[in-house]
Amino acid sequence: MSRLAREQAHFFHTYKRLPLEIERGRGLFLTTADGNRYLDMFSGLAVNALGYSHPKVLKAIRDQSARYIHLSNYYLQEPQIRLAELLAKHTGYPRVFFCNSGTEAIEGAIKIVRKWGVERKKKEIVSFSNAFHGRTMGALSLMDRPKYREGFEPFLSDFRIAQFNDAESLRNTIGKKTAAVILEFVQGEGGIRPVSKEFVDALRTLKEEYGFLIVADEIQSGVGRTGKFFAFEHFNITPDLVVIAKPIGGGLPLGAVLGSEDVAAVLQPGMHGTTFGGNPVACAAGIAVISEIVERRLMRNAERMGQVLRSALLDLKKQFPGLVREVRSLGLMAGMELSIECEPIVAAMRDKKILINCTDKNVLRFLPPLIVHKEQIAQTVKTLGVVLASSASRTET
Repeated sequence: MSRLAREQAHFFHTYKRLPLEIERGRGLFLTTADGNRYLDMFSGLAVNALGYSHPKVLKAIRDQSARYIHLSNYYLQEPQIRLAELLAKHTGYPRVFFCNSGTEAIEGAIKIVRKWGVERKKKEIVSFSNAFHGRTMGALSLMDRPKYREGFEPFLSDFRIAQFNDAESLRNTIGKKTAAVILEFVQGEGGIRPVSKEFVDALRTLKEEYGFLIVADEIQSGVGRTGKFFAFEHFNITPDLVVIAKPIGGGLPLGAVLGSEDVAAVLQPGMHGTTFGGNPVACAAGIAVISEIVERRLMRNAERMGQVLRSALLDLKKQFPGLVREVRSLGLMAGMELSIECEPIVAAMRDKKILINCTDKNVLRFLPPLIVHKEQIAQTVKTLGVVLASSASRTET
């Protein structure tokens, strides 16, 4: 029985698995059981910032595993404290709550916002159209896309959704009861859509008027991917809470909520917690990830390679004006919006041993590791040009 057949016999059918049986990964490449080698340009959906099998991450995992793999959060744990210190040093946020995933971090942020808002008689939370914050009930309450919400109602109350990048909609939605605005400064699952300066300016002005919190969802865009530690740093604004996950654990489950002293103070012992959050092995891996990103100046590489990728994708837009509608990017988050659904393009690229991703039905998404080089970008874009040319010729006939 094939691996796919075995999977389908036992799992809830929640994933549309790719027809690849991965045996190992190294750097930017994955190797399958039949010996084929694939260039991975979406890095486990922005998780593998250092690629696969990075020696410093592997060593950190081995060393910590030999000491202990799990302790109750009743105990002080050096890997947690060291990672918290690193995050404070490089982000400016002095407080952290560690959890297991991005969606769990979102849930923690919602609870902090609710608790903060009680004394201020503020209970409404504003989020935005086309957003993606996870799949738990709190996260779904922040989202408007039927694909994720239908059949799971009812959702949490006092959540309001404004139109993304629409300053007038923002002004019409926020008011005296607004406790917080939760925002992806670059929508990832929504098609790589950065916020506009006008939108951020309006948000800043409204915060001054109404005194709500800003929560930045940096789950996909954070930890160096956009050329800065956080995407919001491109927009001259400082959120009160920041939610991170994906790359921070080096491939192990780890998420976090970062916050200021004032906001973090609303939580006292017993009000929130987690059994596995801040797992010491994951935190040890996280220390290696952040140290490597900083010491090797990989944020600078993300900025430079992001410019290379953007320029190359814009060249394809010129070559295929009937197929490519728009190129959107910030650092190594890039999206190419097509005039057709993009799953066939993704499949054709996979046949040519390059892995990219489709999101929002017609957006090709590129999330390469922060260690990517020009040669790998050139190989990807050259191959994509061949695939688009083939698609264009079929469309014309």
